[in-house]
Amino acid sequence: MDDKIVGLYAAGLTVRDIRAHLEDVYGLQVSPDLISRVTDAVLDEVREWQSRALERMYPIVIFDALRVKIRDADSRMVKNKAVYVALGVSRDGVREVLGLWIAENEGAKFWLSVMNELKNRGVQDVLIAVVDGLKGFPDAITAAFPDATVQTCIVHLVRHSLNFCAWKDRKAVAADLRLIYGAATADQAAAELDAFEEKWARKYASIAPAWRRAWQEVIPFFAFDPAIRKIIYTTNAIESLNRVIRKSIKTRGSFPTEEAATKLIYLAIRNFEKGGRNVREWFAARRVHPYKFQIQKMMIAARMIALRKMSPHLS
Repeated sequence: MDDKIVGLYAAGLTVRDIRAHLEDVYGLQVSPDLISRVTDAVLDEVREWQSRALERMYPIVIFDALRVKIRDADSRMVKNKAVYVALGVSRDGVREVLGLWIAENEGAKFWLSVMNELKNRGVQDVLIAVVDGLKGFPDAITAAFPDATVQTCIVHLVRHSLNFCAWKDRKAVAADLRLIYGAATADQAAAELDAFEEKWARKYASIAPAWRRAWQEVIPFFAFDPAIRKIIYTTNAIESLNRVIRKSIKTRGSFPTEEAATKLIYLAIRNFEKGGRNVREWFAARRVHPYKFQIQKMMIAARMIALRKMSPHLS
């Protein structure tokens, strides 16, 4: 019965909903305190999961956030807090949620604490870190993992660009942006950005400058094979995880505590990982090139990008 209660909670049912379900289906009258105690037992599992040892190296780690309404413990006001999730792709192409963190203020100090936590759990190297362009995040990543290549999430950048567009122009603007990030080389991408600016600057003057400001974090993936690029800029893996989490939390107007939110999001992550953990694009890359050779190419390219940052005169 404990498993049944946890399963209902993971599906997004409130304590009141669970009580009604148990009475209707099983004829059981269960107190709210009992249901809370059963679901609180999940927190021990969360703590163990959040502190487990991780692999020494992840070729790709994608950091993403979703907003959740949580009642603040001090002010008792409901606030929009960011729940950050780190999704790693292992050398074998297996996706693994490395952890989740709830933050009210997403400053450099918070980011650095997340990176140090990953290091303390055994991560020694990250080749490519995909982020959504938050200030202070790239610096925190390179402070903890100096050789990491920081890649701006192209999907987030495109969505940000489309926010400036009238609805009737979105399809055309998205197609022209695709010419930029779909280019074969960084030089070709720069030429496509120039062409985009020439075409759209009068109507949407903010888009091209936003891409130029992020350009050093936009172009790293051009060093990789197209099959690897697809993993980096499509973010399919993290998007599917976010869908599972949103499905679980959509029935909740807000959470009374951060622990309550953590319980439900963790259970959603647990269900997500049961549904299959292989990254399809990774195995597409294996079919295009011998696996070990492809990973070696990826590691060399990532290191060369890091080296060029330190010595810009190198060709």
